Amino acid sequence: MPTWDPAQYLRHADHRTRAFADLLARVPEPPAPAGDRPLRIADLGCGPGNSTRLLTERWPGAQITGYDHSDAMLDRARVDLADTGAAFAHADLRTWTPDEPYDVIASNATFQWVPGHQHRLADWAAALAPGGTLAFQVPSNFDAPSHALMRRLAASEGPWRTRLDGVLRGADAVLDPAGYLPYLAGPGRTADLWETTYLHLLTGQDAVLDWVTGTGLRPVLDALADDPAARTAFTDAYRALLREAYPATADGTTPFPFRRVFAVTTVPGTTPQEAL
Repeated sequence: MPTWDPAQYLRHADHRTRAFADLLARVPEPPAPAGDRPLRIADLGCGPGNSTRLLTERWPGAQITGYDHSDAMLDRARVDLADTGAAFAHADLRTWTPDEPYDVIASNATFQWVPGHQHRLADWAAALAPGGTLAFQVPSNFDAPSHALMRRLAASEGPWRTRLDGVLRGADAVLDPAGYLPYLAGPGRTADLWETTYLHLLTGQDAVLDWVTGTGLRPVLDALADDPAARTAFTDAYRALLREAYPATADGTTPFPFRRVFAVTTVPGTTPQEAL
């Protein structure tokens, strides 16, 4: 997993959080828990807490826990969301298993970093309380120039070629909506899957490079961290490629198409017979 810089990631927080807001709009209200326990909600890959805040606004009073593998991200989330009552904990999603039923398990742009994550979906859905929902969105732009050019450059002749072999992900990092359906389907479940291409209008110089420096470029920066010359040479060459692939408009904004895949599945609620 890459090393994260919360401040860099949050430079495009509005764009990054928009998809999670769209995802939550399709999440149904979970049934009221039995007794006096609060709703339990998990935010998988919470990062610096920008997605967690939306959960606290949707369900004030819920027991919300953000999980992430990055201590830097978790530290930032604890500071930024100190007013919400949300809790944060370290977790590796390759092995994380809920220790209690959750009413909502949600994730914003995280599973692409978890190899084989589709095989974990059944375990997480099984941990939902009756009527609970598992909802996530993942970027699906690995064939876009921002990623394709990065991979092409990494494989080219240069002081980085050997160091970057196998470091970057390809299109198989995520599935398309139909590909996720078999991992989410089950008796009595509802499934809602779709894809959207956003046209983000980024501002600032080298805006796309600034975006990927907070996310997709992190594995390259980590791999070349001990070779500043190679790291600078790669970044400069990549910057030139991005300027050609994503030219700025006359008003100074840079259009950045970004495709994302969304999935929402809700498990059956308690039947009248079960309630007796």
